[in-house]
Amino acid sequence: MKVAEKAETLHIIDFGIHYGFQWPMLIKYLSNREGGPPKFRITGIEFPLPGFCPTGRIEETGRRLANYCKSFSVPFEYNIIASQNWEKIRVEDVRIESNEVISVNCMTRFKNLIDESIKVNSPRNAVLHLIRKINPDIFTLSVINGSYNSPFFATRFREALFHFSASYDMLDTVIPRENEWRTMIEREIMGREIMNVVACEGLERVERPETYKLWQVRNTKAGFKQLPLDQELMAKFRTNLKQWYRRDFDVDEDKNWMLQGWKGRILYASTCWVPA
Repeated sequence: MKVAEKAETLHIIDFGIHYGFQWPMLIKYLSNREGGPPKFRITGIEFPLPGFCPTGRIEETGRRLANYCKSFSVPFEYNIIASQNWEKIRVEDVRIESNEVISVNCMTRFKNLIDESIKVNSPRNAVLHLIRKINPDIFTLSVINGSYNSPFFATRFREALFHFSASYDMLDTVIPRENEWRTMIEREIMGREIMNVVACEGLERVERPETYKLWQVRNTKAGFKQLPLDQELMAKFRTNLKQWYRRDFDVDEDKNWMLQGWKGRILYASTCWVPA
């Protein structure tokens, strides 16, 4: 949000935009900016869907965000890139304009990129080098902190069991079992991920998370330097967590990563980077 304070045009390049639920809060913030909102551009990057309408979901995301921006009087432009191979996207594909503030974002979706166990020239590293060429003003990255990417089934199964047991325990503690949203999350999201991790090998296994420490190494090698966490913001997180949420939720930090977990197991990690 600090990056957008004086921007005339804010361009967010979102790797894995999915349903776009991460942006309404920012849109509302921009609408209240002193001096009026900037022009708000989003380039939504997503894997195409199978079937006759591969861009259907990403287009629907754009329509939903456009309606939200209209209701808050925020000028909006939306572009889509539907590609199975994010590493083949070029800088010119994201249509960068002069004098715009560029923010690159990825919320947990790099886990679906192929790694070195399949391709020697890792698409993960290629995408990071693409982002470095874009030269963003800020690069925000959130990852699932998982160790269940081993090529060996027994190791992968064990680590997946630890990770998803914590996730299911968290849902069981905070959401009633008869809740429809919980059923949808467990069956359609987590259930599909577990099935893919356990039942698929090679290119068919698309769930390939890495720990935040491995992403630290990748990003540094790609030419990024990490920004320190906002300690005022971290203090607010901890205060709100203590006041309104169960004590089993964890918020911690390590090497400028904000860590989120359940009963001592780190499930998610987030941080910000800038070109070195």
